[in-house]
Amino acid sequence: MDRRDLIFEGSTKRLFATERDTHLLLEFKDDFLDDNGSRKTRIPGKGEVNAGISSFLFQYLENYHVPTHFVERAGDRELLVRKLRMIPIEVVVHNVASAKLAQRFRLDEGQYLDFPILEYYLKVPKLASPQINETHALALGYAKAEEMRTMGRLASKANAILKSLFDRRGLLLVEFTLEFGDAGDHICIGDEITPDNCRIWDKKKNRKLDRERFLQDLGGVEKAYRELSDRLTRAM
Repeated sequence: MDRRDLIFEGSTKRLFATERDTHLLLEFKDDFLDDNGSRKTRIPGKGEVNAGISSFLFQYLENYHVPTHFVERAGDRELLVRKLRMIPIEVVVHNVASAKLAQRFRLDEGQYLDFPILEYYLKVPKLASPQINETHALALGYAKAEEMRTMGRLASKANAILKSLFDRRGLLLVEFTLEFGDAGDHICIGDEITPDNCRIWDKKKNRKLDRERFLQDLGGVEKAYRELSDRLTRAM
């Protein structure tokens, strides 16, 4: 499908219009940016790896009747996706205490949680993306009650499916972030599912295979991303 005008460019992705009003091209970049936006680096091949991982995980979720915006892989680093009306709320699912969660609640990093935690964050950069609850979302008009229920339900279902997949690959899905949008007749998962917005560790050694390698200067970022892709997408 032909790429047309650039609609949006973020730190790690670009979004392009296509000849069909209902579809967009999502392109993954090779760039890394830290949480403060003060440090940027480029890892050759990262965009292609992330496109492959996101494509695989979206298709895997679709096989279990979890709706996503994914249509097809459209190039080495591009996905053809459905155009959504994005809901400006991120859902973060915690299964294990990452460094940030451990710091907030005085836990040990790597501590298993008795039950998955779902947190909601308002995706409005000028407000510094604050954590919110359902009543904030409803009272301030960022989402409807049914949208909040659907996002919570789909996030929990996706978590159960992906945790099982990762476990069979010897991987630990520590936490991940989902974004959602309205496709017109249903709510579905949008954006991406990659090591950029997930925390994924090797199950035996607790070795980090995600963006934390860049943020914590652990080195071996490209190798970790490629290892994760190989382990996830290999035949069962």
